[in-house]
Amino acid sequence: MDLPRFKYHPDPVATGSVAASDAECPCCQKARGFAYTGPVYSTEEIDGLCPWCIADASAHERYKCEFVDAAGIGGYEAWDAVPEPVVEEVAYRTPGFSGWQQERWWTHCGDAAEFLGPVGREEALRAGNQFLTAIRTDAGLDEGPQWTEYLQALQRDRGPTAYLFRCRHCGQLGGYSDIH
Repeated sequence: MDLPRFKYHPDPVATGSVAASDAECPCCQKARGFAYTGPVYSTEEIDGLCPWCIADASAHERYKCEFVDAAGIGGYEAWDAVPEPVVEEVAYRTPGFSGWQQERWWTHCGDAAEFLGPVGREEALRAGNQFLTAIRTDAGLDEGPQWTEYLQALQRDRGPTAYLFRCRHCGQLGGYSDIH
């Protein structure tokens, strides 16, 4: 069965936000072969939602949950502001991701960007200077030994970790990094 398409999270299996699972979704009571593994912001403890219940907003409607903190879309006003329908789509109908601190969703060109995944040093270097500048600037570091040390320490699965996004309009890469 093909996963639903998420405009702002094009490959949630590759990013680790969705995984193969035989579990029954608590929302639709169907075992669809995949389950969401990322954060759910709700007053209830909810595990194992299927991607279909995220995509069609039935999980949000039933549990009044968010998958991305709506205030974090745009980096708590650090990046481009986006229209409310975009905030709603990302927060209520898009798989989120787990970070070390509170997650933020990069925005650019007046829209939310596509989340491409957590990255370590090697992936950040492959992404190129545009992305490296974005994470260096966000971390508040100047070029020099402190930045070089921080970059060398980046790891995909242990802190510090960078989070790679791509603008849906101009293709620019951006994001941020954090550490536990």
